[in-house]
Amino acid sequence: MTAMLDLEPPTRQVALLLEDITDDQLSAPTPCESYSVRDLLGHLLGLTAAFRDAATKTLGPSTQADPSTTAPPPLAGDWRGRLAKQLGELAEAWRDPAAWEGMTQAGGITFPASEAGRVALNEVLLHGWDLARATGQAYTGDEASLRASIAFLGRSTDPEDRKGMFGPVVEVPEDAPLLDRAVALSGRQPSWSPRASSKP
Repeated sequence: MTAMLDLEPPTRQVALLLEDITDDQLSAPTPCESYSVRDLLGHLLGLTAAFRDAATKTLGPSTQADPSTTAPPPLAGDWRGRLAKQLGELAEAWRDPAAWEGMTQAGGITFPASEAGRVALNEVLLHGWDLARATGQAYTGDEASLRASIAFLGRSTDPEDRKGMFGPVVEVPEDAPLLDRAVALSGRQPSWSPRASSKP
């Protein structure tokens, strides 16, 4: 039987972040160079729907869209409530053992469902850190999710293999906190701040 991961802790933490994001922060930069906070929230709206549907094998427009060529969904209406709802649905969908079996689709790519579940957890965990840093909020990450992310990201540190997915690995001390290690493996700088990113 495929080992399952619990997406509830990272999805819950991201949902809590939404409550303290103000409208005037939507244009702020994030650790994702091409994304403002608004863009990142739109990306999360798209990916939570895509990976929720990937878990239930409800393949269609949400799972076929390539995020690298498709604009993030706009933030319209009660986007906070909608995203919080989708985060909860995402976690719930991946609680089903059947979600982790067979093949599925997300981002226009067909791949093993067990891999899709790992990608979903990693995306929510790291983008949660992105949002927290961009909006000045605390973020910790739970140990199980951080260790799963480190294992996932550490499978290949070759820059050529990571092109289009993650930047080059950032060096951190061996005894760095788990969150810093996961962030660094994703190609992000653990010390990133909006102030530093705005310097010429």
